[in-house]
Amino acid sequence: MAEDAQNEQNLIQRLISWRVGAAMEPQPLNETLLKLQQPFYDLLNKYYFRLEVDGWERVPDETCLVIGVHSGGALTMDAWTLVNAWHVHFEGKRPLHGTAHDVLMATPGLGDYFRAVGVIAANRKSVSAALDQGEDVVVWPGGEVDAMRSWRKRDVATLGGRTGFVKQAIRSGVPILPVATVGGHDTVFVVSEGKWLANAIDKVTGLKSTLRGANLPIIAGFPFPIAVEILPAHVPLPAKIRTELLDPIEVDHDPERVDDEAYVQKIYDQVEAEIQAGMDRLAAKRTLPILG
Repeated sequence: MAEDAQNEQNLIQRLISWRVGAAMEPQPLNETLLKLQQPFYDLLNKYYFRLEVDGWERVPDETCLVIGVHSGGALTMDAWTLVNAWHVHFEGKRPLHGTAHDVLMATPGLGDYFRAVGVIAANRKSVSAALDQGEDVVVWPGGEVDAMRSWRKRDVATLGGRTGFVKQAIRSGVPILPVATVGGHDTVFVVSEGKWLANAIDKVTGLKSTLRGANLPIIAGFPFPIAVEILPAHVPLPAKIRTELLDPIEVDHDPERVDDEAYVQKIYDQVEAEIQAGMDRLAAKRTLPILG
């Protein structure tokens, strides 16, 4: 029985790895799809999320690596609204590639849509290729730990201690553009981050390392009062989202700096501190959850 279970785990891991590998292939933007969906996003941003984005004057003229936090369980609407606002502001002439977990990129249907609208896999190969082409990329270093943090931590900048984005900026020779945002975590209430549940399931499936997920959040939202969110299990609530583009941070372009742990940590701490300060300012404007 144990051997059969192990064989099943290996098969699932191979299938996921195969799909992830296939999802890495670049795909041109579907301009028709972008135009068709824009009126819907316009309504969503203006009336449903009442989106506010400030700080456009701080975006550098050169290609940049945008770094932020994203919230709201499996549906990070603050991430989607930022990328769409960028597209509208620059009239589609300056692409900003969103990034997603490579397992999501490999999901049939969802991954196809992501690639059609310019989302790329959140790995070094994909991000490097886009930056090398002179196209901006936004990365949320905290990943699933950030997106699925509990509602109590909704205004805490969570980059997960992951310094890879600093090394990426050094290697690609681009500045870092920090972004602060609040409101995304009011689109769903994460009751528990579900680390214990993820660990329990991992003992049976052994898939934690393949899926790169430490959390299986328990959420309270609509239409399910309580649900475990492996894939999207809620309709986002109409919370007000506030976003601010912050001052860019220049990094040393000397490739040897990648191995300078003290320097990398210094830049990481600076980015995290700037994002936290921005989130504090934006959170101070909130009067009530959801209503903003």
